[in-house]
Parts: sequence; structure tokens; C-alpha cells
Amino acid sequence: MKKFLLAMSLCCLFSAAAQAAVQGRDVSYQANGVTLKGYIAYDDAIKGKRPGVIVVHEWWGQNEYARKRARMLAELGYTALAVDMYGDGKQAHHPDEAGKFATEVSKNMPMAKARFEAGMQLLREQDTVDANEIAAFGYCFGGGVALNMARLGMNLKGVASFHGSLGADIPAQPGKITARIISFTGEADPFIPAEKVAAFKQEMQTAGANFRVVTYPGAKHAFTNPEADELGKKFNLPMAYNAAADKDSWEQAKVFLHEVFAAK
Repeated sequence: MKKFLLAMSLCCLFSAAAQAAVQGRDVSYQANGVTLKGYIAYDDAIKGKRPGVIVVHEWWGQNEYARKRARMLAELGYTALAVDMYGDGKQAHHPDEAGKFATEVSKNMPMAKARFEAGMQLLREQDTVDANEIAAFGYCFGGGVALNMARLGMNLKGVASFHGSLGADIPAQPGKITARIISFTGEADPFIPAEKVAAFKQEMQTAGANFRVVTYPGAKHAFTNPEADELGKKFNLPMAYNAAADKDSWEQAKVFLHEVFAAK
């Protein structure tokens, strides 16, 4: 791990060269007979194994936004896998369709767990990945998925949820969560009102989790996605991009990853 952290420091010093070396490719894998289509990204200028980060998509599906976040993580020196929670790489193009896809997964936790585990296993098998050093980032629907995997006691070093759903059908049990958690939410997000944030904090405290919640005044749902403005107007949804919240949450998430992977 010390070698990795040194490589990370060098990566920051020579970021332009490192970014030019980021490789990305589509990958297919299986869970309970269903083909899942993901996207893996890594920097081939970095030698040896490094931590891996799973990226769980918004309710729109495993699309270019999820792949962009995977590449951004690769630029930081990680190997990142944008997973497919819907199967066959399905993407939604209307909120009704997105809601249907997301509900099918959210209401079937065994299926969600199997699909997440399949992605995690694929990531662990990569030559560039230290199989013992895995974290997860989730956006909107994906944030809820990542948090639920932490609730189930999945072997993750850390989970970062960006404007992700915070509710749980089955709250975390004391001692079950081993991952460190950070959650970023917007105070103007009607999908995640203050009472849900408070309930999440109470749940995490009761479970004895190592967690932190960051809220941004004025930020609406999907505040990290530059396409949120257009989508919000198109479908009359309370979502909007917030450049300040996007930048701050990303900077804090970078520090979070450094901390969870450095901890022993």
C-alpha cells in the first residue's frame, strides 16, 4: 500500500501524462444467468496492483455519465468498474422507465446483491487490482445500492453516496457495517428531505457505523451531473447541476478514498 500511495503522489505531480494513459473498455459478466455489461477504466502508466472502485449508476442505467466517473477515478490512480445493475446494459430514456428499472432492483435485494457481487468479483480479478482494497461510489439510485451493500456487510473499505437514496427496508444491524461511509446530499432535494437525512444518521449511529453526512444548501437532486439541468427541464423534475457542490463533493471523496485505503 505504501508503494501505491507513492505512485498516487507521483500521479498527481504528473497528472497530464497520467490522464493521457487512461484506458477504458466494455466488459461483460454474469449474475444468475443474466448478462451484465459494465465498463472498466485504469491508468496503464501506473504499474502493479492498486485499489479498485465500483461505480454504481443513476437510475438512467450504466451510461456515459457513469463511465465518465470511472475514468475520473482511473485518473486518480484507481481501477474503476462502472457496473450494470439492470442487466444487458439497459438504459432508461424516460423517468417512468427509469423508475421501473430501479424499483425492480431495489425491491429484490437478493438480485441486487448478486449483481453487485458479480461486479465486485470481476473487479477483484483484474491484474491491476488489489483484491483486498475495494470501495464503491454510487450516484442517485446507485448511491442507495452502494449503501445497501454496506448495510449487508459487504467487504468494502468505503462507500461514497452522491445524492443517493438513504432509506432502507431493513435497517443496518449493530456491528454489521464494516465499510466507512460518506454521504453527500442537497438540502433542496425533495427526494431526500431533511427527515430522511436525520433518520439515516440515526440508523448509522445505532448500527455503530463509521460515517459522515455532508449536505449542500440550495443543491437539488443529481447535483453532480451536468446534464441534470436539461433533464430536469425536459421532464419537469426537481434536479439541477450545482458546480460548487459537485466540485466539493469530489474533492472530499478523493480524500475519503485516500483515508480508507491507507487505514490498516
